[in-house]
Amino acid sequence: MLNKIIVRRFSDNSNYTKAIEWSKALSITGATQVLVQAVGFISGIMIIRLLSTHEYALYTLANTMLGTMTILADGGISTGVMAEGGKVWADKKKLGIVLATGLDLRKKFAAITLTIALPLLLILLRSHGASWLMSILIIFSIIISFISVLSSTILEVAPKLKQDILPLQKNYILSNFGRLILLSATIFAFPVACTAIISSGLPQIWSNWKTRRIAEHYADWNQRPDVTIRAEILQKVKRMLPLAIYFCFSGQITVWLLSMFGSTTSIAQIGALGRFSVAMSIASAIFGVIAVPRYARLPNSKKLLLKWYATLNIILIIFSLIIISIAWLFPEQLLWILGKDYKNLTNEILIIITSSCLNLIASSSFSLYSHRGVVMRADIGIGIGILGLIVGLLIVDVSTLRGALYYSLFSAAYGFFVNIVYGLIQILHTKN
Repeated sequence: MLNKIIVRRFSDNSNYTKAIEWSKALSITGATQVLVQAVGFISGIMIIRLLSTHEYALYTLANTMLGTMTILADGGISTGVMAEGGKVWADKKKLGIVLATGLDLRKKFAAITLTIALPLLLILLRSHGASWLMSILIIFSIIISFISVLSSTILEVAPKLKQDILPLQKNYILSNFGRLILLSATIFAFPVACTAIISSGLPQIWSNWKTRRIAEHYADWNQRPDVTIRAEILQKVKRMLPLAIYFCFSGQITVWLLSMFGSTTSIAQIGALGRFSVAMSIASAIFGVIAVPRYARLPNSKKLLLKWYATLNIILIIFSLIIISIAWLFPEQLLWILGKDYKNLTNEILIIITSSCLNLIASSSFSLYSHRGVVMRADIGIGIGILGLIVGLLIVDVSTLRGALYYSLFSAAYGFFVNIVYGLIQILHTKN
């Protein structure tokens, strides 16, 4: 009898209920992301080991440009959709209007992005020894991958706001296994960059279709774009787009610098080392699925926001220290995974993992405050960013791989400080 009373009291306790809810969400998302990233890591190692250094350099350039195109085509749209959706997440019709408006804007931004990015990619590929045929094939595969990832972030908004985690996680798993199977079936016969890129894009098209089906339970897809919602989203885009353009350059600063001043081999090395950011990808995915939507739904309570902002960042810092310690203690063992072409990069691996950890915390802090509709003024954000870039260029030689990595480390530390402090300032200025 006493045990039943104790259990009933615990189950009636709101803190206990929230703890159980968070534990379930974390266990589902954490286990899924470990599996997803493990499959992605295996795919990445297959690409590194089967492609020649030259082909892997082309793959790195193309993948970097794909990431840049994705950021530019978004320009803050998905953040605006999450912020607007957070206001009406319980209303299926209104949420459908928000999503339809976001998708309509994303298509227009994507068309502009393609016309700017593809000629630049062609120039970079040709300057690093790609033939005309290979350049065209890579660009074709990039277009397919770009179209496939175009809508995924907006399609996921509804289930994320509703915290319907399990279907999304199943979707991630099937999509990544599809990529691994398609990659295994093609790259042994055709070990070239375009094969690796298109093997990633095609399963994402299927994944988007499944995500749309999941979102149908929470959003009405028959709604039309709304002028008022578009204006609200564009207000955020106007503030975020200049920052997005800046982050396109600063976020992949090492690859861009080496593509202009370094060798093709250095590009391949930086791309291979970047595979070890998989641990940060797991943390970032869990953070984006669980922490960010819940933080976006919090009421305007200064005390509550400060508590969760500090707690979430402390967790990320502890996680980052563990990852850095592993890289410091076992660099040779980690580099063995990449193959003999990359075995001498023992110092470089510690630098790039430290940079990745700092970028993880900085981007997570940015996600927390931006998904509540708070965006740093573009002139201030870009001014602060350019100041950091100039200072870094003055003190670091970026023509070598290690120099570019040190520059990336300085840039990451700078971004870490700016985003943490700005998030705190915005919370302290919150009106209850």
